[in-house]
Amino acid sequence: MDEPSPSYSSSSGGKKKRPCSPSDSDQHPVHRTQIYTSLEDTLTFSDTMIALQLMRTQFPKLEKVVTEPFILQSQLYSSVKDRTQVDRDLESLKKDKVLRVFKLNTGQDDHAIMFMDDYLKQMALAVKRSMGKDQDGTEVFEWFERHVIPSKLDVSIDQCELCSLLSLGGDVTDKDITLLMNAGLLTRQLIDPNMYWFSIPSIGPVLKGLTQGRKEILSLLNRKKYKEMLLSSLEKTRLRFSPLDVRFHIRDLIGSGQIKTAQTPTGLLVRISKD
Repeated sequence: MDEPSPSYSSSSGGKKKRPCSPSDSDQHPVHRTQIYTSLEDTLTFSDTMIALQLMRTQFPKLEKVVTEPFILQSQLYSSVKDRTQVDRDLESLKKDKVLRVFKLNTGQDDHAIMFMDDYLKQMALAVKRSMGKDQDGTEVFEWFERHVIPSKLDVSIDQCELCSLLSLGGDVTDKDITLLMNAGLLTRQLIDPNMYWFSIPSIGPVLKGLTQGRKEILSLLNRKKYKEMLLSSLEKTRLRFSPLDVRFHIRDLIGSGQIKTAQTPTGLLVRISKD
């Protein structure tokens, strides 16, 4: 795997060792050859970082969509029992520049978690694709990576602060902001046009699949007599309307409370949650 960007090799001036990210391949506890275990065997974890790393390795290989792995916050809640500890760990990992959290444009309160190394790769591809042969104004992307990303850890930023941070690199124009939006690095909030969400470039088709996959699995369970299935059977289902695999959606639906699990003599059962 590629080496992480030099800008993010350390988060605290060398005084504190940065927690391991997936790019630290020699220290990574989970390898690609180990990921095809049963979901039932890897459904819960005691440690937030271990859960993040394993779910990253289990991120489905997508066709026709180029995106680095990400983990939904709901998936993390489904996999680590102590949600308070999860929230505390996420804040710590954000401050250490190990990962970023993004508000997703799905119409629901969805958040995605992406390791910083993966996000920087995604950003580099988006910038290259956005600019093509036209290199005019590309310095704004360097300003964004150098001054905005390390300084602003929230999921959103207002225009005044955005321009202030970008101006540490040079004179900021409206065209610069437009370039960042066209590259998919920022999206304007509909409620407040002076606020922007940080966004993951090229994730649009995946978000559509996320919504459709949720509906497809819930519809499948609702058609069952008791609105339930064995997890081992559900996991083998091939989705028609989502590029994401079933286990990705199952973790999400459990974490968001739309489905729940119950242990039975024949295995783990998945059923629709009752209101």
